[in-house]
Amino acid sequence: MKFNTKAIHSGQEPEKRTGAVVVPVFQTSTYAQESPGKHTGYEYSRTQNPTREALEACVAALEGGRHGIAFASGLAAEDALMHTLSAGDRVVCSDDVYGGTYRQFERVFRKHGIDFAWVDTSVTANVEKALEKGAKILWIETPTNPMLKLTDIRAVSALARKAGALTVVDNTFSSPFFQNPLELGADVVMHSSTKYLGGHSDVVGGIIIVREDELAQRLRFVQNAVGGVPGPWDAWLVLRGVKTLGVRMQRHFENALQVARFLESHPKVERVIYPWLESHPQHALARSQMSGMSGMITMYLASDLDGARRFLEKVRVFTLAESLGGVESLIEHPAIMTHASVPPQIRGSLGIADTLVRLSVGIEDVSDLLSDLDAALAAV
Repeated sequence: MKFNTKAIHSGQEPEKRTGAVVVPVFQTSTYAQESPGKHTGYEYSRTQNPTREALEACVAALEGGRHGIAFASGLAAEDALMHTLSAGDRVVCSDDVYGGTYRQFERVFRKHGIDFAWVDTSVTANVEKALEKGAKILWIETPTNPMLKLTDIRAVSALARKAGALTVVDNTFSSPFFQNPLELGADVVMHSSTKYLGGHSDVVGGIIIVREDELAQRLRFVQNAVGGVPGPWDAWLVLRGVKTLGVRMQRHFENALQVARFLESHPKVERVIYPWLESHPQHALARSQMSGMSGMITMYLASDLDGARRFLEKVRVFTLAESLGGVESLIEHPAIMTHASVPPQIRGSLGIADTLVRLSVGIEDVSDLLSDLDAALAAV
């Protein structure tokens, strides 16, 4: 089956008792047993829930995996992966990641004895050198948040495999519609399903996709033992969003490319970062491992912090808010908002300056988005 067919049908067969076409919300905490230990395969909803299982099967199919393991948030999914490690283990990680990822790794798991090496993984030689000291996990975001740097998934996955490390790819910024890391050699894919998978800014969730059975068993054990699972209603909302993922992503891409080109030519904008622009230094890599790009754009204003504030206060169609990937266009200031938990000196080294603005371009009429940005830029 092709992508859009899988998004609508995978894991979503009509319900057996009634024939309901839409997967029901199994809003239950427990299940009746015929005799002690004799049950239908369902005992307790932290461990198994049919609505959650439908979501897990669907996203696994979209990523070309065998197993999906859903969580209550993207950070809960990351937490589960870190719980497969032990004190003394080492993680080689992209230096430009979501601020919450940095906070969890540095302020939660480092004190439990896990070592994190922060590397610019957009340079494959950096990854090779970092892996020489050993690692259990190579963790990459591609494109990264917020600088939209790319990592050559094929190349670094081969290096990690040689070093005995699992390659984990945070695919949130791309979505499975535009990029499938498992097909490129990665071992694990994770998403904040709050973003493009859900797509409507009305639910928080996370999911991990793998092919290897033993790894899936380990992650399911953590899922059940730690308990950071989504409720059935949240799972149903994400599953509903996934049905339209393909058509939404195509519109995000079309709109974002027009917005990026408009901004690149605007005198109030110093620089635009968008992998599908020819000006992006890794444009060729983008085209080799992705089939398109989401609505994520980063730009530097030709101004200062006060100018950035004025611009962000003037937008009307774009909403000044954290998060991304919804049908509505969002805009934010990474240094003050999504990446405030990253120390200032590290933000500076990554390029997260006071003039940096991140856009999540939605699926509105693009002419309205361009007019809104043009009017707000007049305040810079």
